[in-house]
Amino acid sequence: MEENKFNFSEEEAGKNEDAEMAKRMKAVEDSKKAVREDAKGLFQNIKLFLNELLDFRDDTDRDETIESIKKDISFKGATAWILVCSIFVASVGLNANSTAVVIGAMLISPLMGPILGLGLSVAVNDIDTLRKSLINLATMIGLSLLTAFLFFWLFPLSEDTSELLGRVKPDIRDVLIAFFGGAALIIAKTKKGTIASAIFGVAIATALMPPLCTAGYGLAKANWPYFFGAMYLFVINTIFIALATFLILKTLRFPMIKYANSAKRKRISRIASILAVVVMIPAVWTFIKVLKESNFHVEARRYVDNELSGLKDFEYIKKNAVFKYSDTGSTIEFNTYGLSEVPQSTIDVIKHKKDAYPNLANTKVIFNQSITEQYDNMKYMEQIRYRDSIDLMSQTQKITFLENRLRALSALEKNTIPFNDVVEEAKINYEDLTAFSYASRITTNFKTSDTIPEFLVAWNKEKLENEDLAKEQKKLERWLKVKLKLDTLVVKSIN
Repeated sequence: MEENKFNFSEEEAGKNEDAEMAKRMKAVEDSKKAVREDAKGLFQNIKLFLNELLDFRDDTDRDETIESIKKDISFKGATAWILVCSIFVASVGLNANSTAVVIGAMLISPLMGPILGLGLSVAVNDIDTLRKSLINLATMIGLSLLTAFLFFWLFPLSEDTSELLGRVKPDIRDVLIAFFGGAALIIAKTKKGTIASAIFGVAIATALMPPLCTAGYGLAKANWPYFFGAMYLFVINTIFIALATFLILKTLRFPMIKYANSAKRKRISRIASILAVVVMIPAVWTFIKVLKESNFHVEARRYVDNELSGLKDFEYIKKNAVFKYSDTGSTIEFNTYGLSEVPQSTIDVIKHKKDAYPNLANTKVIFNQSITEQYDNMKYMEQIRYRDSIDLMSQTQKITFLENRLRALSALEKNTIPFNDVVEEAKINYEDLTAFSYASRITTNFKTSDTIPEFLVAWNKEKLENEDLAKEQKKLERWLKVKLKLDTLVVKSIN
């Protein structure tokens, strides 16, 4: 009986443990479920918060937006004169290097209207608005270029300024400014109760007016890099503002224009789709091209800072480095004229380290340190110094000075031989020569002076006997007289 009672107790204990385990597992599952519910609730709350924060579709006035954009496309009368005045103001600002004046010109410029019209017309399949926008934009561009051209052509004080130079080399930042500026503008236009401050801010940020003025400056001065660089920046701004307008209006699901004629509706829709693709392709191509060029310049500057910092004249070389980007092959040029020459071994190491920079893969590194060009520059500077000295002399002093200079040059020319050429030929003709040197020896008997070319040579005595050596030296002397067309010269052996 005692044994049965003991077995019964064990069974009871086992059942209690199982119940306790099941209870704990249920509690864990309930806890996990509660955590999931809390996480789901948190996610829903965050999603709701972000929707309320970022969703602007309910605050959009579609009809008023379309009407407002179409109204700003028109270009005649007062709008034309406002454009001309803003171009003049911007040109003066660029010429005077005044940022404040340039900003003022941007605020009154009506150029943004037709660009928004382009994005709207493609987004809603409005072919009439597209045609009107293109015509008005082309007219505005032509009038802007003509006005800026006349200003810089007729105005007597016109020179390169930092405001002008800032509009001839677009980079990736200009693409981003145009796109996000255009997005901010169209969002502000679609809001019920248009945000005027946002429109003014975008007009300043995207800077449509200064590139056209810079292009007009390039035309007036026949500076084609300025013209094409500035027009490239204007095209970037135009494409990406129109692209941002197109994407925002598509996101807001602006209603497509419906035509009664089914065939016409399909044709217009097809044309709008093709135009959308046509706008997208150059936009993507431009973005990639400008991104590559920006990456090249950033990495080129990093390459210079990292790899050339140990050079003696680093700051000067860095300041005068020239970076030239090209799709086919870029170059980095370093100029060391007037400085200590960089050894070829060091140049080879610097060029080799370029391989560690991916964006410099097709880039050629050039060191300009030609001794000949340095010598030419020194001669040029010497001539300038002589000219300045002569200007300060009297007529008699000038004659005496120039006569002395001519005699010195004649003597120098007379006593100068093509040493390297002579050495190369002498080594070919006389294989047993081991050393060869030249100097001009001046002799005098205290009545007259004479300059005699003197050559010192060494021979390989292991191969030549004394008699053969004397013959070779006589033969060398005769050859030098014929080669250099000299009546008198001396050849001495230094063995």
